[in-house]
Amino acid sequence: MQISGAGAVVFGGASGLGEATARRLAQEGAFVVVADLATDRAEALAAEIGGVAVTCDVLDEATVQAAVDAAGEAERGLRVAVVCAGLATPGKLLGRSGPTPLDRFATVIQVNLLGTINALRLATGAMASAEPDAVTGERGVCVLTASAAAYDGQIGQVAYAASKGGVVGLTLPVARELAAHAIRVVTIAPGLFDTPMMSGLPEQVRTDLAATVPFPSRLGDPAEYADLVEHVVTNAMLNGEVIRLDGAVRMAPR
Repeated sequence: MQISGAGAVVFGGASGLGEATARRLAQEGAFVVVADLATDRAEALAAEIGGVAVTCDVLDEATVQAAVDAAGEAERGLRVAVVCAGLATPGKLLGRSGPTPLDRFATVIQVNLLGTINALRLATGAMASAEPDAVTGERGVCVLTASAAAYDGQIGQVAYAASKGGVVGLTLPVARELAAHAIRVVTIAPGLFDTPMMSGLPEQVRTDLAATVPFPSRLGDPAEYADLVEHVVTNAMLNGEVIRLDGAVRMAPR
């Protein structure tokens, strides 16, 4: 899929992996919609990259649809959707006072898994009515975000690992379904990246985490996630796959 002139929506696009992706797609000539609950950050980024901002909750159909519609105003319509929105709230199955309240798990699973499905269904609904790309025959590309935790989640990542495992699990069946509409779906499973989630940790903890990555032995740069998004969008043979982007790290139990 050619990026230049395409409409792109990045859910969770105001910071971290989403921000890096929004910047990269705009740099390559896309009209980018930054869809995020953090309105001020989204508006500032959109103004900087020549896109638009939409205050968006991935669980809210109206705001997701508004973001999709805004991207559809691009020269070639909505062609690229990237879902980076998510929560990483920790929680063990059993806390010090007994079983953890169910709603603690439900919130993370709703945002990370149902939010991804909501964004995916509305974005692809718009893509399916577009004219196929003249060169590749594609109508659109969707990039989802899972996590290394989907495969080797740590203690205290019950809901997070389950939600990201769900994103991994839906990738192939959705890609198979949407093949009839010439829409590709690929998921990226990042490892330890230098995002706002990490920035709140003590420096020694960040250093220790970076040391667990075999090579390169550091935290990932969000720009490296954006590199892969760009490649996924432009490589028409990538479909129905989950790609670990993690420097070969395998998370320890704790």
